[in-house]
Amino acid sequence: MYMAFAVHVNMERCTGCGNCVVACPVNALELYTLDPVTKDKIYTVVDGRSISLDVKAELCAGCGVCVEACPYRVIRLSGKGELPLQAQT
Repeated sequence: MYMAFAVHVNMERCTGCGNCVVACPVNALELYTLDPVTKDKIYTVVDGRSISLDVKAELCAGCGVCVEACPYRVIRLSGKGELPLQAQT
């Protein structure tokens, strides 16, 4: 089984500005940090850095809007990505 596109994010350089999340027309991106005690998702940046950017591959249209919205050029798209065998049913 193949998904149309794979999204790659360099989280070491991501500032957590959220431009990509706001720009995504299909809401395929979720940016958050984790509370160190409760492990709940916190939708703010901690210490100037984001911890996680989840990409919902099943929603991604591969349009590249997130790539263009990122002022730090930390997001890139690649062609067809293969889903892991466990996901194939």
